[in-house]
Amino acid sequence: MQNPHGEEPETTLSVTPPKKWAAGVPAVVHALEYSLEQTTPRKTAVDLLAMNQVGGIDCPGCAWADPAPGQRHRNEYCENGAKHINDEATKRRITADFFREHSVSDLAGRSDMWLNQQGRLTEPMIKRPGSDHYEPISWNDALGVLAGELTSLASPDEAVFYTSGRASNEAAFVLQLFARAFGTNNLPDCSNMCHESSGFALSETLGTGKGTVSLDDLHHADLIFLVGQNPGSNHPRQLTALEEAKRNGARIVAVNPLPEAGLRRFKNPQKPRGVVGRGTQIADRFLHIKPGGDLALFQALNLLLLEAEDARPGTVLDHDFIDAHTAGFSEFAEHARTVDWDDVREATGLTREEIEKVLDEVLRSERVVVCWAMGITQHKHGVPTIREIVNFVMLRGNLGRAGTGVCPVRGHSNVQGDRTMGIWEQMPDTFLDALQKEFGFDPPRPHGLDSVNAIKAMREGRVKVFLALAGNFVRAAPDSEVTEEAMRSCRLTAHISTKLNRSHIVCGDTALILPTLGRTERDVQADGEQFVTVENSMSEVHTSQGRLEPASPLLLSEVAILCRLARRTLDGKPDIPWDRFEGDYGTIRGRISRIVPGFHDFNARVTRPGGFQLPNPVNEGVFNTSAGKALFTRNERVIPKAPEGHLLLQTLRSHDQWNTIPYTLDDRYRGIHGSRHVVLVNPADLRELGLSQGDHVDLVSIWVDGTERRAENFEVVPYPAAQGSAAAYYPETNVLVPLDSVADISNQPASKGIVVRLEPTPA
Repeated sequence: MQNPHGEEPETTLSVTPPKKWAAGVPAVVHALEYSLEQTTPRKTAVDLLAMNQVGGIDCPGCAWADPAPGQRHRNEYCENGAKHINDEATKRRITADFFREHSVSDLAGRSDMWLNQQGRLTEPMIKRPGSDHYEPISWNDALGVLAGELTSLASPDEAVFYTSGRASNEAAFVLQLFARAFGTNNLPDCSNMCHESSGFALSETLGTGKGTVSLDDLHHADLIFLVGQNPGSNHPRQLTALEEAKRNGARIVAVNPLPEAGLRRFKNPQKPRGVVGRGTQIADRFLHIKPGGDLALFQALNLLLLEAEDARPGTVLDHDFIDAHTAGFSEFAEHARTVDWDDVREATGLTREEIEKVLDEVLRSERVVVCWAMGITQHKHGVPTIREIVNFVMLRGNLGRAGTGVCPVRGHSNVQGDRTMGIWEQMPDTFLDALQKEFGFDPPRPHGLDSVNAIKAMREGRVKVFLALAGNFVRAAPDSEVTEEAMRSCRLTAHISTKLNRSHIVCGDTALILPTLGRTERDVQADGEQFVTVENSMSEVHTSQGRLEPASPLLLSEVAILCRLARRTLDGKPDIPWDRFEGDYGTIRGRISRIVPGFHDFNARVTRPGGFQLPNPVNEGVFNTSAGKALFTRNERVIPKAPEGHLLLQTLRSHDQWNTIPYTLDDRYRGIHGSRHVVLVNPADLRELGLSQGDHVDLVSIWVDGTERRAENFEVVPYPAAQGSAAAYYPETNVLVPLDSVADISNQPASKGIVVRLEPTPA
């Protein structure tokens, strides 16, 4: 690890065999090593012992649910969560001297890791037009600059208000209220880029955009599918739930193009068998599927279920559930029977025998849960794939019963809560009507811009001001060069942030850095110390309250920044009590309780140990769809293909990485050390392409617009990726993802299944 203001680390790749298990004692050691490099032993202990505890700090690292109060470990966190929370609690500081030393041009040449390692932002900064340096600015003047730009726009729709899932419910509600009072629905968020396809597919088929599963459901399922996800690196605490399920007799089918360590075996470091024993086998069956083949897999399983019912009428399908709670079954079944096994083989790389063995697992199981993540949602056909998964669970009535359901596994800790609070460019009229009734103004009704369309609008000059509540939009978005061009086209960009990232460097003519409190820090306002709330992937709402002193006396909370900006911009019209909101977050929650369904008596219920569970209509037999029932769908078959001499690329993150920010250059579970510029390719494909381990290649993506998108100088590593595919890390490979490469229906960037060729890097 380099020191603050130090030089970039040298990148020298070494490769070791991939790990066959996740966590264990090495996870504890790596977490503590990183934490103690960042902060003091005392702060490390304060953070970790309060993390994911009742009344403590909610881990910002992911949205996995916590066990019930009384059932939590004293150390209720994972390796990555420990790294993330102490990365925020770092003792390193960025002051005005740093920006005097480093120009924007200099910082533009630095890596994501280096920028993050410089430490916490400590005071508001401005880059003025024509300048190549940030300089200090007072809070009053900074908010005045931003408010002045907003009020000078020809239309409110010339502004975009972006939100990262790190933001609390209170901050998200205030931001969407401000944006709509200002007059726009331009509220893109990180969910546009990770689980938008889940929301569209589930809303259409089940009438809710959220999963239907609780931790208890996972614990008591007979069969769990893990599809297109890597829990060992991306959702490590899920492994504890899977371990509990295995102890209760569950079987697990993992479906993924890479045989990840966390899909194989888990050594729980809090249990003796995880320290000195072999741990727990996770996947009983691993399907080494081609990227994008999941739709064909579930179509094949659904055909086999129909044929099994034909052979044993009345014993396979749940006709009571189908007849009482669904619509469209006959049309679905007719279409399902047209599945061609040659197409399935080509799309999945799996044999019929492999799929029939999975069918046997299904037929032996009374309770089935299907989990998925971005290995599904970030495909062009992500929505149809999830709809087909819904078809699958409905055939045997695996909805609304204990131990059953659908489980989209989300990343950011409050990405689901932000959407519940109104951060969406397409909020329904029922929500907008409730806002109107509560605050006395008519919110705009036309849909706003999502993340992809916001980039297009900035690039075309239709958006002139970009405000981000947390996140690293430039590095999270696709088509890096196009996104950067779009951001630089703005008159003003502003970011409410805890740490430095590339989005501060790729900026508009005027740029503002508005430093904010972190999740770990005490938040004291006019009416006393405050807490915030979050909603996890399983619709549980609970508190989060920091314990550490702020990194700087000049930091403001996210809520305070937004309330002050709203006052300056709106000048009292409409009449919204921004001062009261800033001084007492309970007043925000009081308004939420009258607007958002399920949040009645919010202040009282959320302070109970563990908070409260939002109702899920599916689990009550209610389906708010066009037919009033759960919908079977017909989904056209898709066979992802790459031309001869090309591969299908999936972008992924390393183990030592949180979203767009790498903490180190290592990915130890995959055996990659010292470099991120690697491309993982099946050895058979390397032989066919005439490449060998250690060769240096440029990745060049192929798209219909004819534009050459190139990621330069990647080192080839033989790896058991599905044949015909390759894998490489994002955000380094986001440059290869065309802005128009989006999922049908949801418009989510399709960062999986990108057609690439590997060209030798020029000497």
